[in-house]
Amino acid sequence: MALTDEAITKIKDMIVSGELRPGDRLPKEPELAVRLGLSRNSLREAVSALSFMRVLDVRQGDGTYVTSLEPSLLLEAMKFVLDIHRDHSVLQLFEVRRILEPAAVALAATRMSDDAVEELRRVLEGATKDSSVERFVEVDVDFHHRLAVGSGNPALCSIIDGLVPSTTRARIWRGLTQKDALERTIMEHRMIYEGVAARNPDLAKSWATIHITGVEEWLSSTL
Repeated sequence: MALTDEAITKIKDMIVSGELRPGDRLPKEPELAVRLGLSRNSLREAVSALSFMRVLDVRQGDGTYVTSLEPSLLLEAMKFVLDIHRDHSVLQLFEVRRILEPAAVALAATRMSDDAVEELRRVLEGATKDSSVERFVEVDVDFHHRLAVGSGNPALCSIIDGLVPSTTRARIWRGLTQKDALERTIMEHRMIYEGVAARNPDLAKSWATIHITGVEEWLSSTL
């Protein structure tokens, strides 16, 4: 495993240094193995691992290429790990949300265009306290996604979006079981929106923290 780690590090260094750029084809395996001082077996294992992480793209019969290295692509492996998490760890995911989303919302308050802010308002109108829980959660997910996009940071947006599959079930569960959960969420979403619309990052960030903490505390007491 140590040799494979060394191989991964050496290929990564080639990419970080700019020797290999997005879309570049790697040298043929025998040549690259000699160049890096690695066995071909270690090199194959490293390429396989980096392929899983979407750093490399192995094309059968054509060669191995560096991918686009876009944040959304690189974070797909993390999304896979999050998807297979069980309920006992969902609290950890909400903790991550509580750390990241308020920061994204604060950025959105200064970076979202006026048109994007108006679209955010329309999204809020897509669900009321009389909506089905499933519809309400759809709007909730869309609302948080638009705020993440509004941060102007694709890497941050990809991480936040990656948390969605593993936390959606908890959101539905809360909507079905906690009294006034939908009304409370509507109010908190409205206050987050008001902070963003007013271009007040501190206000928007505070309400985002309150909003996510409320869900986290409910889930903690329930579990």
